[in-house]
Amino acid sequence: MDASGGTQGPSAGRPSSADVEMQDQKEAAPGIARHDVEAVNVGAATKTSLYKAREAVHPKRVYGTFRNVKWAVMIVTLGIYYLLPWVRWDRGPGAPDQAVLVDFGAPRFYFFFIEIWPQEVYYITGLLILAAIGLFFVTALLGRVWCGYACPQTVWTDLFIWVERFVQGDRNARLKLAKAPWTFDKIRKIATTHAIWILIAIATGGAWVFYFNDAPTLAQNLLTGTAHPAAYMFIGVLTFTTYSLGGFMREQVCIYMCPWPRIQAAMIDEDALAVTYRTDRGERRGAHKKGDTWEGRGHCIDCKQCVVACPMGIDIRDGLQLECIQCALCIDACDSIMDKVGLPRGLIAYDTDINITRRQAGEPGRFNFVRHRTVAYAAILAVVGAVMLYGLLSRDLLELNALRDRIPNYVMLSDGSMRNGYTLKIHNMRPTEEEFRVTLEGLEGARFRLVGDSADRDTLPLFTAPRDRVDTIRFYIAVPPDRLPADDQTPITFRIENTERGTVETARSVFVTGGRR
Repeated sequence: MDASGGTQGPSAGRPSSADVEMQDQKEAAPGIARHDVEAVNVGAATKTSLYKAREAVHPKRVYGTFRNVKWAVMIVTLGIYYLLPWVRWDRGPGAPDQAVLVDFGAPRFYFFFIEIWPQEVYYITGLLILAAIGLFFVTALLGRVWCGYACPQTVWTDLFIWVERFVQGDRNARLKLAKAPWTFDKIRKIATTHAIWILIAIATGGAWVFYFNDAPTLAQNLLTGTAHPAAYMFIGVLTFTTYSLGGFMREQVCIYMCPWPRIQAAMIDEDALAVTYRTDRGERRGAHKKGDTWEGRGHCIDCKQCVVACPMGIDIRDGLQLECIQCALCIDACDSIMDKVGLPRGLIAYDTDINITRRQAGEPGRFNFVRHRTVAYAAILAVVGAVMLYGLLSRDLLELNALRDRIPNYVMLSDGSMRNGYTLKIHNMRPTEEEFRVTLEGLEGARFRLVGDSADRDTLPLFTAPRDRVDTIRFYIAVPPDRLPADDQTPITFRIENTERGTVETARSVFVTGGRR
């Protein structure tokens, strides 16, 4: 034992490598102070010890309520993702019949009976707001339940772990296989696991590109090698990301790449439900033998089944942690142990920290779902949802825009008439052709002439707007000298009326004379 209380090893009396390095630095640079040299050495030591290699997590399979819920969520979410592009929806002749389609060529977004055009991108904004506030609302109520059940990273990681378990066996078998020397059987199991992972990853990337093209047509083109190179590129990128994130990175994505673990800390409070180890019941923990009394101790027998069942490799008994995704598998693992030792379930359960404090104080626990933040989130969801629903139900499927020619701004004809040029853009978002009558308000004595026509008209002829397109009408308006308005710019209104439905759309513009009358 040295003077400082440390035990001397076999190398006592010999200078360490750190001492030699410090002496060399002092001799090379005598002007450097001792504390500067020590700071350099400490910084170098810290730098070399910052990185820690990932330790693979091999969660043990558990059975129970929450595991069954996760299976159900996985089947439903993956079923929707993989099968939805193949669902058909009849929109009439000439229109795509894929129920959900992002058509960049049209361009528009089809969602069953809803069609969203580029100028209606605010609906997409509304959906993003609903998704964000909905996530905040659920987190305020149930913590990171999204992460534990429905997050794509969780779902695909769960699927990859299932494949790994199916091929290689449960936790102990996988640990033994990882430590075993490379044999034919080990290579076969590892290769089979990765081959299935790659097939799942390819299906994942392929399903994604099907949302942007007609699924049956694209599938045939992909198989025959005639698809656009961009399709193969995106499938390749998504295959790589799914394979790497679900097969290798797993819990590291949740801990280091995803920002939500940090954000959710501001979304929850002491009343938010979370997977919780009930310390008021579990402590003092320790091993327990059959027939021993439970007096003077807690119900936790320190079996660590909650730890080996955790896909994140953490101990829930350490409290709420950034790594915990609230998957509740530790609840199923603990409940099975409680059944074996004859104790009531719920040592680990969805609970709140404030309830533990209440029970320790002798008060009954209670759940407070109606709080300021939950009411605020619910109100925002209701308002945004109502606005979007009203917009969808009342939106007009016909739009009219009037553009006046500015070069030249106006033209004086040989008879003294003033002429302006206009372009009407009629956007017919209905799936059928529509016939329209165009009229002008606010300018008396006006005469019309279509571009390319040699005759003036008192009114414009009826026009047929093709379905799902923007049609343009180019024409001139001329006013004789005795009817010219006094103002330099006269407000006018173009009015189009659907001859069959009777619906009317208007667009405003001006007639410019430049003060010449």
